[in-house]
Amino acid sequence: MGGNQTWITEVTLLGFQVGPVLEFFLFGLFSLFYTLTLLGNGVILGIICLESKLHTPMYFFLLHLAILDMSYASNNVPKMLANLLNQKRTIAFVPCIMQTFLYLALANTECLILVAMSYDRYVAICHPLRYSVIMSWRVCIVLAVTSWVFSFLLALVHLVLILRLPFCGPHEVNHFFCEILSVLKLACADTRLNQVVIFAACVFILVGPLCLVLVSYSRILLAILSIQAGEGRRKAFSTCSSHLCVVGLFFGSAIVMYMAPKSRHPEEQQKVLSLFYSLFNPMLNPLIYSLRNAEVKGALRRALRKEGPM
Repeated sequence: MGGNQTWITEVTLLGFQVGPVLEFFLFGLFSLFYTLTLLGNGVILGIICLESKLHTPMYFFLLHLAILDMSYASNNVPKMLANLLNQKRTIAFVPCIMQTFLYLALANTECLILVAMSYDRYVAICHPLRYSVIMSWRVCIVLAVTSWVFSFLLALVHLVLILRLPFCGPHEVNHFFCEILSVLKLACADTRLNQVVIFAACVFILVGPLCLVLVSYSRILLAILSIQAGEGRRKAFSTCSSHLCVVGLFFGSAIVMYMAPKSRHPEEQQKVLSLFYSLFNPMLNPLIYSLRNAEVKGALRRALRKEGPM
């Protein structure tokens, strides 16, 4: 760090610039969404751990997705809720940067876990006789560990590039959390390198995985259409359609946010799209998997019956 660089000690999160009544309404609404996110993903996590029939590769990756969704929401939402009720909306600079780091790391990990889930479904439907050999527990663990480690290392690259910048104001972030594009606007130096690295990372971590997912599900669709048994075709469609819903919501909002041309109000657009990451996607994921997956619903019913007499 050069001697002429200035470190700011805290920043102000402007959040949603609305009236007090609407702020109170948003606090109640977002609190409900956050509670449902923790409850839904916690139930999925508990069912997968307790139900031996769900100890399969597909649910192994779903367990990681539930952990990611709870972590992602908990990284961004609590501070947002506190700021909706507090006039002093400051956050220390170091926690702000850590929030940015975790936001990037968890988002990157979810991209790669979704790719692993699509590959798992591809092998299960297109190569069922070799499924247990290809998707062994060793392969699953390697895929999961690689996804987590690589994603945190990639986020660390962004962190290092941010910390090389001097920050001399303004001390206001026009967002409800320390999102990377908003944080870069605090720097009083050229951020073109950061922007280039962000775009390159998006191509690698968004476009690349999305193409792999689409190829996997294209092959899956062709395989499903060749299935003669109606029950087998229905089960395959049910499982894969739930995965596609998650993929569409996650990758779609991410690509629009970081790769699409900016609108006249890019900061307001970023806030809305970030809500999909922080609240809507994590809340909808367990609903999609539980409502559209017969095995999860069956496991939940069995768990409730066990607890019923008590």
